[in-house]
Amino acid sequence: MLDINFIRDNLEAVEANIRNRHMKADPRAVLAAADQRSQTIQKLEGLRAARNENAAKMKGKLEPAVRQGLIDEGKQIKDSIAAAEVEVEAAEKALKVELMRIPNMAHPQAPVGKEDKDNLEIKRVGEPTKLGFPALDHVQLGEKLDVIDFEAGTKVAGTKFYFLKNEGVFLELALVRYVMDLLVKKGFTPFITPDIAKEEILEGIGFNPRGEESNIYPLEGTGTCLVGTAEITLGGYHSDEILDLSAGPIRMAGLSHCFRREAGAAGQFSKGLYRVHQFTKVEMFAYCLPEQSDKLHEELRAIEEEIFSGLEIPFRVVDTCTGDLGAPAYRKYDLEAWMPGRGAGEWGEVTSTSNCTDFQARRLGIRYKDANGKNRPVHMLNGTAIAVSRGIIAILENFQQSDGSVRIPKNLVPYTGFDVIKPRR
Repeated sequence: MLDINFIRDNLEAVEANIRNRHMKADPRAVLAAADQRSQTIQKLEGLRAARNENAAKMKGKLEPAVRQGLIDEGKQIKDSIAAAEVEVEAAEKALKVELMRIPNMAHPQAPVGKEDKDNLEIKRVGEPTKLGFPALDHVQLGEKLDVIDFEAGTKVAGTKFYFLKNEGVFLELALVRYVMDLLVKKGFTPFITPDIAKEEILEGIGFNPRGEESNIYPLEGTGTCLVGTAEITLGGYHSDEILDLSAGPIRMAGLSHCFRREAGAAGQFSKGLYRVHQFTKVEMFAYCLPEQSDKLHEELRAIEEEIFSGLEIPFRVVDTCTGDLGAPAYRKYDLEAWMPGRGAGEWGEVTSTSNCTDFQARRLGIRYKDANGKNRPVHMLNGTAIAVSRGIIAILENFQQSDGSVRIPKNLVPYTGFDVIKPRR
């Protein structure tokens, strides 16, 4: 969340940022709620002072009538304090509701736009794959190779679920291990995280756990949800802590399943593995000092580029526009891989990395001590190392061969134990 004083001092800029993000939020309502909270707190403090004054008067020898008057007055003050405490609690809740609607500020260089078509391409690595024969998409390839079973997934779990089988299993495991090995060499601590998190952790990270627009699966009656990304669990790992960042940023790599309702997600490029309700992902996460986050964001982006360069998959990097940032992100880069099976070929998002500055840290109470010993919110960043389902799409479609087989990128062969997947059908 944003600091209230920042909103008060930069009201017009905050309002412009909300417009640029095409979000609904009212910073003036935040300030009104903050003023109301201050008034209720002052009222409560005044009553508590009156209670203390009343108690002081009760000391010593008093006439019975005077004592009784003070007793009656004390009871009235006690009742008024109880009512005022309820008012303060209500004012605190009202302020939190309005404040949680306010998105993070966007980076000055983030492209202003409404949706992904307004993203700005800033880099391209490799040329789009030219196969020399009509390309099959990953759904057709998965069926011919007998490595993905969508029909059984639908029968057992419903639409947008799938089974990986045969070499598809080892391809997923290979991608996870390839990425984890690379991240450990770069100083990341590996984790396998829970697939469930408390609702307050999701809210702190910036996810809405409930409502029609939510992409999250809540577990009814438990106050918990299935996670949509290990960003949630890694971000909650240090909630309500004061971190020692004297040795540098804390880098974490989390392996988890991801569960997403994908509410409203549709379109010709959403079929197959591209948008599913469950997939495996390795997520990068980092905590750092405010002055380190811009540089660290570029580091996370460079790692994503290294991963896909090592897989020999053509990709481009886009600077995400304001309307596509999401509430927590200050700046976000998407890496889009070339996917030959999309008609004549098209770019498809495979990773993203976001600098969320102190937006999440304020919500989760994650701080560090500055040079003056004052507790201040840390900066938090995240980045997809590999979303395995989309990595599989890119490999199957880019490495398909004219005989229907699929070649395995050379850096994955030591992990898979085979260099080609041959058709079974």
